Amino acid sequence: MNEKDAIKQRHSVRSYNDKKIEDDKLNDLKAFINNINKEGNFNFQLVLEEKEAFSSFMAHYGKFSGVKNYIALVAGKDRDVDVGYYGEKIVLHLTEIGLSSCWVALTFKKVKNAYKVNKGEKLYLVISFGYSDQKGTAHKSKPRQEVMSAQNPPAWFINGIDLALLAPTAMSEASPSKPCSYRWSFPLAG
Repeated sequence: MNEKDAIKQRHSVRSYNDKKIEDDKLNDLKAFINNINKEGNFNFQLVLEEKEAFSSFMAHYGKFSGVKNYIALVAGKDRDVDVGYYGEKIVLHLTEIGLSSCWVALTFKKVKNAYKVNKGEKLYLVISFGYSDQKGTAHKSKPRQEVMSAQNPPAWFINGIDLALLAPTAMSEASPSKPCSYRWSFPLAG
């Protein structure tokens, strides 16, 4: 599976089963996270077999179950965009290696000693992951014509629009009278 296929297949999953993640997949994931940490100057950390973070009322309220593996996205302050970009690379990589995942912002509790946050850093959020009996559900996307006004754009532009429309945030209630930030147009040459 390539990254484009992962974008099309990936869905948030909040319920995980007890199937053990194979060592080769965990080693691959560790190496992937290490590379991202080097490239982006992060302190992302793999947390395995830790069930306390998702044992709270908020986790149950968020309909999380069976979570025992997650990635703590720890980085220097004011790195929100970078953390989001590289976090999504991890989510897509998890999909590529056959694991389900979910971004988690508020519905977990911080567990002392599960990961380390150094001075000048903060925990932005976590990404839960594992095997799931649920495959997630495809979300409805708007037609391309509703979000772009370009006339005869190049294929790379159309491909980018199509992939962006697969994002959960693409389902805004925008309309021509109420535009939003994802109404794209392509400047015409000449």
